[in-house]
Amino acid sequence: MAIFPFDIHASEGKARTGVLKTPRGDIRTPAFMPVGTAGTVKGVYMDQVKETGADIILGNTYHLMLRPGAERVKKLGGLHKFGGWSGPILTDSGGFQVWSLSKLRKMSEEGVEFQSHLDGSRHMLSPERSIEIQADLLGADISMQLDECTDFPSTHEQAKKSMELSLRWGKRSLAAFGDRKDQTLFAIIQGSIYEDLRQRSAEASLSETTSGGYGGFAIGGLAVGEGHEAMCNVLEFTVPHLPESRPRYLMGVGKPIDLVESVARGVDMFDCVIPTRSGRHGQVWTDEGPYNIKRAEFAEDQAPLDGSIKCEASQSYSKAYIHHLIRSKEMLGAMILSWHNIAYFEDLMARIRTAIAEQRFKDFADSFRSNWKG
Repeated sequence: MAIFPFDIHASEGKARTGVLKTPRGDIRTPAFMPVGTAGTVKGVYMDQVKETGADIILGNTYHLMLRPGAERVKKLGGLHKFGGWSGPILTDSGGFQVWSLSKLRKMSEEGVEFQSHLDGSRHMLSPERSIEIQADLLGADISMQLDECTDFPSTHEQAKKSMELSLRWGKRSLAAFGDRKDQTLFAIIQGSIYEDLRQRSAEASLSETTSGGYGGFAIGGLAVGEGHEAMCNVLEFTVPHLPESRPRYLMGVGKPIDLVESVARGVDMFDCVIPTRSGRHGQVWTDEGPYNIKRAEFAEDQAPLDGSIKCEASQSYSKAYIHHLIRSKEMLGAMILSWHNIAYFEDLMARIRTAIAEQRFKDFADSFRSNWKG
């Protein structure tokens, strides 16, 4: 497979900033990937997403497999053309749905048999089928191995069994991926909150690969109920076992404070549904945490959401107007807030990159922690 060049431009402690070079464009790291579950970042036009500073978005294997169907997406030119995004796309493998839709699936060594939440139809998602969907049909630039997102809490034995299944699926994913040009595959490190299991997962993923190995390493199985402190602890003892020459991706995370703390521990890439999900419910993200625009205090507030962010949604609409839209259940309100929230997250990542480059990330992180009220 292709191993995309990953150039580290500066580092401070464990935090680092650089560029992951893909055939479809550079990804500045640390990077936040807006989530485009069904081929769309909910409520936001793709050109707006690009204008926020996003270099890459995420697509979802499970949902696109069911609707409109991965074969149909391929017939229509692949996910980039279908969704109108010309930059890099990373797709998840469907592994998260192994966890989140546990009542609708049966898992075996072969893979996962899902019962569609849409119409009850059954679909088998094996490591090989997951790679076919991601790389061949959707045309993802970065694919993920199929894994099992381990339940929390889990006993050590349960987490070990789950981690070992993910390792076996990872080997099959690698074999299925083969020698594809201009595309790469990331491993997923599992092991719940157990240090020895995370180390075993990382070392096995490194040693059991061929032809240069995985193009990057993701840390999965977090943000599933373990809490912020436990998440940080897992990163402390997991990241040192991952190679410095490949990007490190923390899956499904998270709140702004999570991003800052994870960068401090050496993480390079993130994704989360928070910006758009919050936007649909009236939440506005800031460096202090979120606030709800529906509160009465904003009914006559003529200030913009955040005049410091270079985004039309952040600068051009008053809080009073968005308060009115959200209280009136007008879809425009959710669209504006989703747009702003993505812009806020991308602005945060840009500030983090600059702070690392200027060797003042520690001060930035200390200040961010002291102001955080979320």
